[in-house]
Amino acid sequence: MTETPQRRRHGSGRNGQKEDGRAARARATRARITAAATDLFTTAGYTATSMAAIAAKANVSEQTLYYAFSTKRAILTTALDLAVAGDDEPLPTLERPWAHAALADPDPIGQIRRQVDGAADIYLRAALLLDVVRSAATTDPDLAEVWATNIRQRLAVQRTFADALARKTALRDGLTAETAADIALAILSPETYNLLVHTQGWNHARWRDWAADALVGMLTALPRPTAPSGG
Repeated sequence: MTETPQRRRHGSGRNGQKEDGRAARARATRARITAAATDLFTTAGYTATSMAAIAAKANVSEQTLYYAFSTKRAILTTALDLAVAGDDEPLPTLERPWAHAALADPDPIGQIRRQVDGAADIYLRAALLLDVVRSAATTDPDLAEVWATNIRQRLAVQRTFADALARKTALRDGLTAETAADIALAILSPETYNLLVHTQGWNHARWRDWAADALVGMLTALPRPTAPSGG
């Protein structure tokens, strides 16, 4: 998953308070811009969306837009970071409470369910924007690197989960943790989520149940907990 950089804290005192006020207004403007851009990127597409269109939808001047973000690509990557994280706190995925809870769960099926729930929450916010990045990566070398980095980050997260799972239960048929992570990367990918939910019309809960059931069956010899629900 994508990670956001550490932010500087402003000092205390009157100047610090003034700076905090300016910072709050700047954050609000950036949030308005990224929200407007996300709507345009996911409906009109990245290539067809101009900086002028983003400024108009965000109700800011183009000068303000360029002051906040120098490029359209910077808006997209910031919007993606916010969508994946769900907030603007600079915490990597594995330091998020849901990931801590999944890794700490002594029950292997409980870990898998928490893993899937975490991915499901992310994709409710970010699946369509991730597809924008994936599509734009075919023609934009910089976004190709953003997409490749996103895959590497997701794989690193799944390797950590696979290592933890292997300590809790035997993996299926001598499966290695590395291969288990590859399988989880595919099952919990935004491409799979978008295909089943946004193309095939599955509801979110059905995808979540299917993903948990598939991971238990493909990664472990444990009884599969549920059949995928309809809808």
